[in-house]
Amino acid sequence: MSHDHHRHEEPDAELVVEVQRLCVEFDGEHILEDVDLSVRAGEFVALLGPNGSGKTTLVRTMLGLQPYDHGRVFLFGTPLSRFASWQRVALVPQRLPGASSIPVSVWEAVLSGLISPKRRWRLLTREEKAGAAQALKDVGLWSRRHDRLDTLSGGQQRRVLIARALASGADLLMMDEPTAGVDAEHVGRLTELLSDLHERGVTIIVVTHELTGLTDLVTHAVVLGPDERRSVLYDGPPPIPADLHEDVHHHDSPPDHGPNVVGLGA
Repeated sequence: MSHDHHRHEEPDAELVVEVQRLCVEFDGEHILEDVDLSVRAGEFVALLGPNGSGKTTLVRTMLGLQPYDHGRVFLFGTPLSRFASWQRVALVPQRLPGASSIPVSVWEAVLSGLISPKRRWRLLTREEKAGAAQALKDVGLWSRRHDRLDTLSGGQQRRVLIARALASGADLLMMDEPTAGVDAEHVGRLTELLSDLHERGVTIIVVTHELTGLTDLVTHAVVLGPDERRSVLYDGPPPIPADLHEDVHHHDSPPDHGPNVVGLGA
């Protein structure tokens, strides 16, 4: 997948995510250029930047969903090509792929995160079902467990996906625009959920246009931009420099390249 000829540093086993000199092209266009990024266990990372800056592409690449042209990616100190502990990683996309066409209940959607491809036909344990029930209670949707997922609002569907991540006991949670199209009440509930997860030691990476509701949680901010030499414009603790605010909040450029992010099976 990668054929970068630069010298690389050895991966740091203590890092949850490590990206070295990453370059991604799409239809001949450079989407990400020379990205270096390190995420330590327990960090709450905000991945910021205008549409078209490659935020979603970077997340897809970290998860092995998007091929890259140069560089290296490591998850939990393991090269992406050899990483197999996907139960440690949970992704909450902006919208649930196929949610409108698959007649699945909220309960089934949460349980689906507990079934790995290698053990698809095994019975779930009592402990796993209890964990899934607690997760739905944590996100405030236990009363809707028998409802079809496609009858829920977009914000509620997102909370179901968070419950799925909670139930799977993931160490790394990635969320793509979690507050997009969600009213203030749901943003408040989401913030509480993410705060609880962060306190439990879960490493969180949030792709977002803005930090509304999340400002107090973020420990590490990364700003991407359409720079021809280097995509990362800022990488450090918040607040981000004032001169980058316009870049972060610019909504009028084309959408991020590549297909929509899809959910990962545990």
